[in-house]
Amino acid sequence: MTAECTQRELRFEGASRRDVVMRFDGGPITSDGGSPLLLAADRRTGLLARFAGCFRDHRSAERIDHTVLELVRQRVFGIALGYEDLNDHDVLRLDPLLSTIVGKDSNSSTMLAGKSTLNRLELTDPKTAAEDRYRRIELDGAKVDDLMVDVFVESFARAPKEIVLDLDATDDPIHGNQEGRFFHAYYGGYCYLPLYIFCGEHLLCARLRSSNIDGCAGAKDEVARIVARIRKSWPKTRVILRADSGFCREPTMTWCEENGVDYVFGLARNTRLVKAIEYDMGMAQADFAVALRTSRRFRDLEYRTVDTWSRARRVVAKAEYMAKGDNPRFVVTSISAEEMSARELYEDVYCARGDMENRIKEQQLDLFADRTSTATMRANQLRLYFSSMAYVLMSALRRLGLAGTSLEHAQCGTIRLRLFKIGARVSFSVRRVLVSMSQACPWAAIFAQVWQNLAMPPPLAA
Repeated sequence: MTAECTQRELRFEGASRRDVVMRFDGGPITSDGGSPLLLAADRRTGLLARFAGCFRDHRSAERIDHTVLELVRQRVFGIALGYEDLNDHDVLRLDPLLSTIVGKDSNSSTMLAGKSTLNRLELTDPKTAAEDRYRRIELDGAKVDDLMVDVFVESFARAPKEIVLDLDATDDPIHGNQEGRFFHAYYGGYCYLPLYIFCGEHLLCARLRSSNIDGCAGAKDEVARIVARIRKSWPKTRVILRADSGFCREPTMTWCEENGVDYVFGLARNTRLVKAIEYDMGMAQADFAVALRTSRRFRDLEYRTVDTWSRARRVVAKAEYMAKGDNPRFVVTSISAEEMSARELYEDVYCARGDMENRIKEQQLDLFADRTSTATMRANQLRLYFSSMAYVLMSALRRLGLAGTSLEHAQCGTIRLRLFKIGARVSFSVRRVLVSMSQACPWAAIFAQVWQNLAMPPPLAA
């Protein structure tokens, strides 16, 4: 039923002598006029067609209105455009431009899928998909995992000499009685503990886990899977693993040493390590007293735990003294002192892992990876996959379309605000869909440059 306010004029007192009169009679208008850029990025990479290929559809083709590809596009495009909940799609399904880029004929009676259809996609149980009356679209998660690695490899024109894989875990707060619900004392609440693996801005793994585990649990297996797939294409590429002290575990370090993978892990301080750098810390404190600014000294140590490590390893120590007092830090690595000095390894290599935290925040906040509110871990993992595909798509748009523009390093939320959220009138003819955007759009020049970059693809960057 049409709301009463759409049946009359809405009058506002203007800043000048003229009143402002508003009416809901503009015809087919969208607030996401820049959304075709998402379709262009998808066509360049073939991402969502390949993602849809990770599903097995048990439905009868003659009885359906929405193909798996259309459902996947609608969900991923919706996340990229800022619509995080399935409930949003009961209104969003009427958007004329989203319908067009998903692949629907907006002049037909068939609209986009509503929340109930998308919900059945998420809640399908692979064990009953072939017999279930409504939930008949089955996901193969292993194929999605391989797809993220394959897209990363394909983004390079030639094999790089070296790559750095960053690992980290973060909290994903939950507020109901979902499967896998546990209280995590460090984060002070009930949450999941997803594992992320990035290489630069490329997402290679997003694994949802319960929070009643060690943060490193399962990381070695994920790294082994990713490294094996990368080495099929790049057998000579050097791989370095980087993470904080939560991932400094003997099985992981031993696996790296046995499989030709270098590592740089944070190492939790203890009394033995702090005692070993007493002289360096004293010198740093003396320097601070003279210069009245933070002072740092670095030192190489050969260190082995009493009973948990199988061998002695190189540890880089940072003796830092600040206005708030001493701040000792330690890193364990397989990279030799001959190849890299202690200062260089800590400041240039280890500290660079901080950028990964920005990538996680981008996915969690801008692309709603924390919307894991369904009852089962399986369905919540699928939601995490949808968010991950939205991130991979936005990353491809940033890499292929925004290169050379002022937005080439912009976060997903900024890209959405400046290039997607553009009001436009949509009109249809037999041969084309015309999207008329405002002449006053402040980002028109950048939009045109992105379109040109995607329409006339340059060679892939090495």
